[in-house]
Amino acid sequence: MNRDKKAEEKFKAKDWNEIKSNDSWAIFKIMAEFVQGFESLSRIGPCVSIFGSARTKPDQQEYQLAEEIAYLITQEGYGVISGGGPGIMEAANKGAQRGNGKSVGLNIDLPFEQESNPYIDKDKLLNFDYFFVRKVMFMKYAQGFVVLPGGFGTLDELFESLTLIQTHKIGKFPIVLVNSDYWKGMVEWLQNTVTQYGNISSEDVFLFQVVDTAEEAVEIIRGFYDHHLLKTNF
Repeated sequence: MNRDKKAEEKFKAKDWNEIKSNDSWAIFKIMAEFVQGFESLSRIGPCVSIFGSARTKPDQQEYQLAEEIAYLITQEGYGVISGGGPGIMEAANKGAQRGNGKSVGLNIDLPFEQESNPYIDKDKLLNFDYFFVRKVMFMKYAQGFVVLPGGFGTLDELFESLTLIQTHKIGKFPIVLVNSDYWKGMVEWLQNTVTQYGNISSEDVFLFQVVDTAEEAVEIIRGFYDHHLLKTNF
């Protein structure tokens, strides 16, 4: 074995040992984020999470629609949880603030974005380093999801919720997709391809509903809790 190869293997072994050590200590930071999230959100009361793109601008229709949905949700007595950043998240917190409702932001520290928006209640802003801890908070303390057009992060949160409901890890709660044109292709793919391949059942596509107006979105949440008790999801 030549000298370069030996040096490479020695470096890899050293590097891996450092990784293992760092992983062990990371457990305490992860636990701290869970404790902070559980203690803070358990006191807030019933909320609805609103998801969507961080890239949506205030002059876009989706931004204004998210703000109106959040406002109407507060008039039903719910608080609003967002991802804490710009775009649809900002619109959600802005609408909650306009409705004098609880405005919660679960912000994530990222190298290229995102700063928390100014419409979050000062005592209800939580900052996370770990996406998976943040997602647990969304899932546990939301009584419904309203999902507007977004990218990978939005899809991640949507399919996480659908997976947990499908596998009975959490109880069913309302999941509302807003903007039928945007979601049409995904819905057709689920119905015509994923279902036909037998990878989901035909009933699974009814785990969510698609609407186009703020009033329709809020009516679905209202109708669901006319027949179900409010509770945390696990």
